[in-house]
Amino acid sequence: MKTSFLVTFLLAAAVCTHGLEEVKDSNGNPVRVGAQYFIQPVKTESNNGGGLVPAATNILPFCPLGITQTLLPYQPGLPVSFGYHPNILGRDTIDTSADINIEFRSPIWPVCTEFSKLWAVDSSSASNEPAVIIGGEPKSPNSAFKIEKAAGAHTYKLTTSSGTVGTTPGAWLSAPQLLVTNDVAKTLFVKFVKVDNDATTATTSTSRVEKLGLRMFPFY
Repeated sequence: MKTSFLVTFLLAAAVCTHGLEEVKDSNGNPVRVGAQYFIQPVKTESNNGGGLVPAATNILPFCPLGITQTLLPYQPGLPVSFGYHPNILGRDTIDTSADINIEFRSPIWPVCTEFSKLWAVDSSSASNEPAVIIGGEPKSPNSAFKIEKAAGAHTYKLTTSSGTVGTTPGAWLSAPQLLVTNDVAKTLFVKFVKVDNDATTATTSTSRVEKLGLRMFPFY
């Protein structure tokens, strides 16, 4: 009986992971649950900005904040972490096509503190292209995202049950603002850059990054 149960369990696990593969960061290493990464849009001739930061999508109401690409190419953005939606025991790396949560990570959050830092699709919007905002709930369908492979080395796109994460010119200096769309021309292609916590290395340290980000938060 125990052997039969074990075989059944292993077969079920194989079915669940069939077709999935580990998401890789910009250096080709697996993206890990709970570790911090910058989500950085792939640079093109028309898009030479920096990473992703929380920012207001409207002047009023100011909250909840949306998510915008900074216009400053040297700004890496605000770090995020990834976790499974819901949690998958025993998995410490993120797989493609799996439901995940995305959460900004910063100990200082000067505005809209009544909202969580978890990403979500704006369910209150009547638009066919709702904004991606903060204030999500871990188990809510609106907070479930997937990472899918795209063309290019270690390049990905984010998807949801209602469409693909793309961008549109936003309210502040027309900086690209994240939304969910079915227009492939608006698709946002990204790479995941691991945050280096060692301030002695050439890579920007977390503390320095946060100071740089907060100088512009929630603007850019």
